[in-house]
Amino acid sequence: MKELVNVSASPHDRSGRTTASLMLDVVIALIPASLFGVFQFGLKALLVLVTSVVSAVLAEYLWNHFMKKPKAPYECSAVVTGLLLGLNFPASIPLWIPVVGSAFAIIVVKQMYGGLGRNFMNPALGARCFLVICFAGRMTDFAVEKGNAVINGFAGVDGLSRATPLGIIKDLSATTSVGSAVSVSDMFFGFTGGVIGETSALAILIGGLYLVIRKVISLRIPLAYIISCGLFMLVFSGRGFDAEYLIAQLVGGGLMLGAWFMATDYVTSPITPWGQIIYGILLGVLTGLIRLCSSGAEGVSFTIIFCNLLVPLIEKMTMPKAFGLEKKSKKKKEA
Repeated sequence: MKELVNVSASPHDRSGRTTASLMLDVVIALIPASLFGVFQFGLKALLVLVTSVVSAVLAEYLWNHFMKKPKAPYECSAVVTGLLLGLNFPASIPLWIPVVGSAFAIIVVKQMYGGLGRNFMNPALGARCFLVICFAGRMTDFAVEKGNAVINGFAGVDGLSRATPLGIIKDLSATTSVGSAVSVSDMFFGFTGGVIGETSALAILIGGLYLVIRKVISLRIPLAYIISCGLFMLVFSGRGFDAEYLIAQLVGGGLMLGAWFMATDYVTSPITPWGQIIYGILLGVLTGLIRLCSSGAEGVSFTIIFCNLLVPLIEKMTMPKAFGLEKKSKKKKEA
């Protein structure tokens, strides 16, 4: 035979997509939330984002240099980690904290466990939780410096400190209307206090839709997360079917950013279809539980990194059996 047919190992269906192209798509999808955050909080927010991204890239470069790792094509994951972490900071944060957070995310959470593809939790969220524990006051200081007239209501405001909408809602009695305390439409469009990248649910949804169109992510995890959290709040909040309250819980805080950009992380989320749905439901239930039962109004970050630890178990439970394996085991039992 002059011509031999070479049969390679699976997978046989190959794609031209690379890790770098996938990460670039995530960066593009985060642009609407980033731009709105800069518009809302000013140039300080831009400085925080740039500092976080540059620190993450530099931390990865220094680690690879001192560990004498062989050079490989750059896959842009450090940029995504730095940008996601930066979007989780309030604009008033001192710039040394993003530097510490990015170094922790890249070196401790990612590189110490083998680099991209081996980290057991989302690096950006791992760093955020580390910073919340270490610098709780700084990470929850939502003062607006050199205030934006759209947010503050009038020009000339040098600073404004206020609770986030979820914090205000948590302090309301079950009989008090949500609309009397916060504007749900402002929460959806983003004209509220909070961290740089979480305020505008609309900007996040635009980025999430881009990822779905580009087939970077599927709808399983985000929809399972959002729907299950909404149903949990509907049943256990004590407010019944209060549309304003439910919408405020879904578009407020970090739920949208977490559902579309962090819970869908390839490395730390299940690969099986049913596993992704179960994972999303767990995220929704735990987020609702923390928001209703804990002293804080949030819960997305700790929920996601906790469920990251459950991913191996979820995949083990939902992994489809190889063709013929079940019949073979039955024959052994009969024998």
